[in-house]
Amino acid sequence: MRQQPYRRLWIARTVSQWGDAFNTVALALLVYSLTGTGLGVSGVVIAEIIPVLLLASFAGPLVDRFPRVAVMIAADLVRAALAFSLPFMAGSVFAVYAVAFGLSAGAVFFNPASQSVLPSLVRERDLVAANSGLWTAAVVSQIVLAPLAGVVVAAFGYDWAFWINGASYLASAAVLLRLNVPAGIAPAGRSSWYREAREGLSVLAGHRLLRALAGAQFLGALSAGATGALLVVLAREHLQLGEADYGLLLGAIGVGAAIGPLILSRFTDNPRQAGFVLGPFVLRGIVDAALATAAGLVPAMAALVAYGLGTSTGAVTFNSLLQAETPERLRGRIFATFDMLWQSGRLISLLAGGLIADILGIRAVFYLGAVLLFAAAWAGWHGLRKERANRQ
Repeated sequence: MRQQPYRRLWIARTVSQWGDAFNTVALALLVYSLTGTGLGVSGVVIAEIIPVLLLASFAGPLVDRFPRVAVMIAADLVRAALAFSLPFMAGSVFAVYAVAFGLSAGAVFFNPASQSVLPSLVRERDLVAANSGLWTAAVVSQIVLAPLAGVVVAAFGYDWAFWINGASYLASAAVLLRLNVPAGIAPAGRSSWYREAREGLSVLAGHRLLRALAGAQFLGALSAGATGALLVVLAREHLQLGEADYGLLLGAIGVGAAIGPLILSRFTDNPRQAGFVLGPFVLRGIVDAALATAAGLVPAMAALVAYGLGTSTGAVTFNSLLQAETPERLRGRIFATFDMLWQSGRLISLLAGGLIADILGIRAVFYLGAVLLFAAAWAGWHGLRKERANRQ
């Protein structure tokens, strides 16, 4: 935080996430009030996933071609305009879906640009600490502001939540205007979007470690999509818990996710340590199996604190390794591809999880989730070991 460029990026992303917390709560409540069904609320999630699948292959080359800070500012301004427009179309569920789609589309460009900029602002040895700071701010914002967003909606209506979100994007853009990034490697020459996208995929497929990390990302998404969405079903059908107890389970995940990066940065500053990158996959797999086996509120809460810790530390170390390993000129394309892998795996998992739960029971979903996470850890470990052998 003593480094001004990083501090500006941290402020911009954190302020933007404050608005996101208000928007997420208000959108879910608004759509439910318009449709009266859980399926309607699920439509918002689908509207947020589809842009990643459609636009990631275009966003990656664009992020690598143009100044990344400019891409982030443009994405913020577009999202601000969409957020401010929501109060004027809140009576139409299809218009709300369209705005949710647009907000997610802006993130498809913003997120790879942000991830690609960070290694240019800090040293490789600072990546773990830098990502920890960003992640902790995001989690704490969600924990603190999500309940406040509900109060704002109840007291003042949906409009204020959407206006707060729009203002957060404008504030983020204003901070980013003063972010100076050291010049990166200039592209060898402009080529077509198709060739640039194909080059990114070719590098990913040919790089043993990046390929292994991509496999781990997809397997992790196949697990997390269903287990995250169906935790409420596990709580009611297997753990026999009530609605208030389910809130405690979510709080336990938040506590673990908030403290994880703080603990992590005390143990390592090396983004290439396999245990810290892949261990969280194993930890989350153990938790999924424990949740499907154990019973009772206290054991479940303890397990979910560990799950939150594994999720946060895993995200920090995984991103740090990816940033350290990816060539600068390809970062936008690589991060956009990883986002697409995550969201596609999450969508498949969401669709399959409910079917598996209906046929085999909710515990089968969590046991299968554990197996997928163990497989993700093995895939990543295999790639890291092979890469080390090649370098030696």
